[in-house]
Amino acid sequence: MCGIAGVFNLDGRNFSMTSLVGMANEIAHRGPDDEGFYLDDNIGLAHKRLSILDTTTKGRQPMTSKDGEWVIVFNGCIYNFLSIKEELKSKGYYFNSNSDTEVIAEGLCEYGPKIFERFNGMFAIGAWNTKERKLYLSRDRFGVKPLYYWFNGKSLVFASEIKAIIKHPDFNVEVDLDALNEYFTFQNLFTYKTLFKGVEMLPQANTVSIDSTSTFVKHHSWWDYDFSKPDYNISFEDARAETNRLFEQAVQRQMIADVPVGTYLSGGMDSGSITAVASRHVNRLTTFTCGFDMSEATGREANFDERRDAEIMANYFKTEHYEQVMNAGDIKWSLPRLVYHLEDLRVGMSYPNYYISRLASKFVKVCLQGTGGDELFGGYPWRYYKVFDSLSQKDFFNQYYGFWQRMVPDDDKDQLFTNSVYRQIDTNEPREIFERVFTFNDKLKYDTPEEHIQNSLYFEIKTFLNGLLIVGDKLSMANGLEERFPFLDNDLVDFAQQVPVKYKLGNLQSEINRINENAPASVKRKLSYQTYDDGKNVLRKAMTNLIPEKIINRKKQGFSAPEESWYRGENAEYVKEILLNGNTVSSDYINRDYISKVVDEHINKNQNHRLLIWSLLNFEWWCRIFLNKEYV
Repeated sequence: MCGIAGVFNLDGRNFSMTSLVGMANEIAHRGPDDEGFYLDDNIGLAHKRLSILDTTTKGRQPMTSKDGEWVIVFNGCIYNFLSIKEELKSKGYYFNSNSDTEVIAEGLCEYGPKIFERFNGMFAIGAWNTKERKLYLSRDRFGVKPLYYWFNGKSLVFASEIKAIIKHPDFNVEVDLDALNEYFTFQNLFTYKTLFKGVEMLPQANTVSIDSTSTFVKHHSWWDYDFSKPDYNISFEDARAETNRLFEQAVQRQMIADVPVGTYLSGGMDSGSITAVASRHVNRLTTFTCGFDMSEATGREANFDERRDAEIMANYFKTEHYEQVMNAGDIKWSLPRLVYHLEDLRVGMSYPNYYISRLASKFVKVCLQGTGGDELFGGYPWRYYKVFDSLSQKDFFNQYYGFWQRMVPDDDKDQLFTNSVYRQIDTNEPREIFERVFTFNDKLKYDTPEEHIQNSLYFEIKTFLNGLLIVGDKLSMANGLEERFPFLDNDLVDFAQQVPVKYKLGNLQSEINRINENAPASVKRKLSYQTYDDGKNVLRKAMTNLIPEKIINRKKQGFSAPEESWYRGENAEYVKEILLNGNTVSSDYINRDYISKVVDEHINKNQNHRLLIWSLLNFEWWCRIFLNKEYV
């Protein structure tokens, strides 16, 4: 796990070591253990190392293959590197280190960039071919590790984080208004744009190559999710058993490290199951939980604290357990730091993630966590049932798009944005972006309830999970911590996609029977689905022998602070101070009257605007930090 950066001047201009070092220093938090640089006229590669595998200098990067053909910088971990290493040894290759980086370098000599498609792991790679004088960039299947690039026709600049690209002497920070519109529609970006005009994220499972003749960045996509081919011949019991086997195998694979490994323990089934398997292999495993001061919490938020369930499991598995307790005032200190590290604003109120990774980094360098289980096994049934009874593709899009406008509906954009911004955006674009996620995949069908749910799974794992992974990487690496995701193992994902929807949602058949009754379509559309706790059924059964029954049957709960209550209580003045004072920078883009209306409606309990207030706070700090250079 590391930070990488690089520059390739296509016009042949030399790049300076001083500028390369300056870029690398912007991401020093990602790799506090070591650093390395490669500079050859118009190509420069930089690496900041967090030492996980082979912590000696033999694992230092940039690393050159033994024949001198390839020079690579790499961020991530290849979990199947040992099997590939043995394969390469049988072909005559030899190795000087115990690192996965060396396997990548020598694998490129044997297989070229096709080797990226064989990796089971998380990675962002920059690979320079010294003979072809061509740069290759590649990113893992699921997009766990970020990789950003900026291409102006003369230079290609890439990095693990955008702040390194900003340091390039030719780059100027401007807001991408289309990305801003997208963010304030979805609280996420479904395209690969960023708020930084000209900077894009390399899509997951993509490889690009650039040489001196390139006029644009051409992507080669080599893998995608596919829920469209369920195995209807498999029995529920066989699906349960195979899920269990592959899950335990994935956890064991991802524990490979030469440094201490711990787990997050949220109190839920996914993290609890990971802890159950990991505790078999680590004596006195270290676990971490984030809880909240609930003295001001009301309504459903009064149940947000997960510490008690986490403590039950910590005792059950005899772990060395640590807790971080957050209160309303913690947002004031953390938010500017969080936005500085996040840069690429995404889903959720994520400062609890920042605090829990900060705690974990004091004890371990690697932490396993449960992200991905919901997206693979149907953990959000209340979302799927919103389009369960769609009558056509158009009907499906209409219903689902309405749901995923998490922030501001398109019809209200003229109130949200200032006049100058509103005139420059296309209000139809978010809808087109939303539909493009589906139409990009020609395997999707829209004829049956099962197909609607398969499409929902595909959409959410491509978009919502992508946002969660970006947040997870940025905020853990801000604290020099590597997060790993056992549910995002190639073999487990391949199998989970084939598990029929009826095994994932326990009440699916009864719901199908309801909409198949002899009733007019208008009546069927009004059916009320209340089976919102039937998700991840096969996964629950697979974990029965791993964790206590109380945790197995626990209702789904997100990892979030009680912000609805806090924004009406102790944090109300902070919200006004940041968003409604004379120094508000984002008022150049966001209508001040609209912000005032949103804040008033929330504080007076007319509406719950907690997600929108969070996003407005984030964008204000983004403007202060990256436009006004108010560095934290």
